[in-house]
Amino acid sequence: MKRPFVIFYAIIIYAVAELFWWGYMLVRLQPGRFGMILGEGAVFIAVFLVGAYNLHKSINKERRLQEQKKNFLLSVTHELKSPLASIKLYMETIQKRKLNHEQIMDFTGKCLVDVDRLNDMVENMLLAAKIENSSYTFPKEKFNISVLVDSVVNRLQINKCDFTQQLINAEIEPKLEITGDKFALSSVVTNLIENAIKYSQPCSEVNVRLFKKDGQVYLMVADHGIGIADEEKTRIFDRFYRVGSEDTRNTKGTGLGLYIVKQVLDKHQATINVKDNQPAGSVFEVVFG
Repeated sequence: MKRPFVIFYAIIIYAVAELFWWGYMLVRLQPGRFGMILGEGAVFIAVFLVGAYNLHKSINKERRLQEQKKNFLLSVTHELKSPLASIKLYMETIQKRKLNHEQIMDFTGKCLVDVDRLNDMVENMLLAAKIENSSYTFPKEKFNISVLVDSVVNRLQINKCDFTQQLINAEIEPKLEITGDKFALSSVVTNLIENAIKYSQPCSEVNVRLFKKDGQVYLMVADHGIGIADEEKTRIFDRFYRVGSEDTRNTKGTGLGLYIVKQVLDKHQATINVKDNQPAGSVFEVVFG
């Protein structure tokens, strides 16, 4: 047990013991007021225990948050080092070896993919920080969300499949328009698709659908990955929360993606639902009113 909790419980036990002792002494001095002393003592103990329970919950929540922040810093460090090391390797290869034009274009293309990955990560952290301190205003305009989703899919799309790549199957209804913050909603679409890819098996298909039904615009992102347990579905939108435990989790991530998704959609009066996919995986359904 952590030291703060040992101290906390020791103080609780000491306070309750002192209360009983003083109650006993009062009853001895004034036996005729036994009922009143007992009643007031019971009320005080009840209030004290309720307060102690709520304080325990707050301390436990703060402890979990601190652990999540620590894991977040470790994850960010790893997430930054991996693409930087990849970019450095490709650039050193171009610099030290005589490569033909096609090889150079292939290597620089891979460098740009890693740069996009770094850019998405930095934008996520900046947006999360601005949302947390309420400094982001969510400027809204009418725009074509079909074009936005298509551009994100094309950027994340893999045209071939090997041991580290997935295929994105997109069905996008054209010319759908909504009013909202284009930059923030672009982050929503990116995070949902990247999450689906991240938690899927290599070469597993990710399905993206954008369509209009009954006057509402729907965005659905489905994968055939590890899925999400029912008890975790209510927590996945918490800041720094990631599915699974730190000991068994193999996927990369910072725990900010779905937090940003939920916060941005709340600002747009949009809803998001998480469902189980069949036979495996998850479906994230966003509805714009």
